[in-house]
Amino acid sequence: MKSAPPVRNFVAALQSSAERIGIGMIAEVKKASPSAGLIRVDFDPVAIAKTYEANGAACISCLTDEKYFQGRLEYLTAIKQAVSLPVLRKDFIVDRYQVLEARAAGADAILLIAECLDDGHLRDLYFYASELGMECLIELYEPDNLDRVLKLKPPLVGVNNRNLKTMITDFDQTIRLAPRIAAQSLLVAESGIRTRADVERLQAAGCKAILVGESLMRSSDIGASVRELLGK
Repeated sequence: MKSAPPVRNFVAALQSSAERIGIGMIAEVKKASPSAGLIRVDFDPVAIAKTYEANGAACISCLTDEKYFQGRLEYLTAIKQAVSLPVLRKDFIVDRYQVLEARAAGADAILLIAECLDDGHLRDLYFYASELGMECLIELYEPDNLDRVLKLKPPLVGVNNRNLKTMITDFDQTIRLAPRIAAQSLLVAESGIRTRADVERLQAAGCKAILVGESLMRSSDIGASVRELLGK
């Protein structure tokens, strides 16, 4: 762990961007997904991350799951070395080893999915990540999980706009939950964000940050797409 690069403040980066331009973007490096298959053929994770940084993203999300997303932990390490932005490990994290592995690889934050973890595991992994200096983006979709997430008083809460059972995207889910989350945490809207109008709608509901992956990965001009979503 002594060789791991210093932690960058993930939450502060999003807050700073939200104060400056109204929204903080977590731009995602993602080669493939279970629903879409291969998303980007000319996949150069470091070049993509550098483009995100140059065009106004506040943070980077890197998929490290190999089975479903063709990700690699090595991508995260390479990205952390190449950019100055905080980096999130996005994976199906279910045990302490993965949290430790994320920090050793250079992650500044990790994703925890409420639907994948019972109360004990969610709490344990959240506080273990905090001990290691990392932030957690706690993601949920089902409203039933909101109380147990907010009980942890996390600085970051993400709502997935995509129903993972039906794969249908619905911004109304985030908008319905926004008042309760935004009252105590920085709210991140995730999935299905494709246009500036989408961003403005989510901003109006109280979202301070967005996580965007597939629409950027499919773009022929990633930098221009980042700037468009940010209203630049």
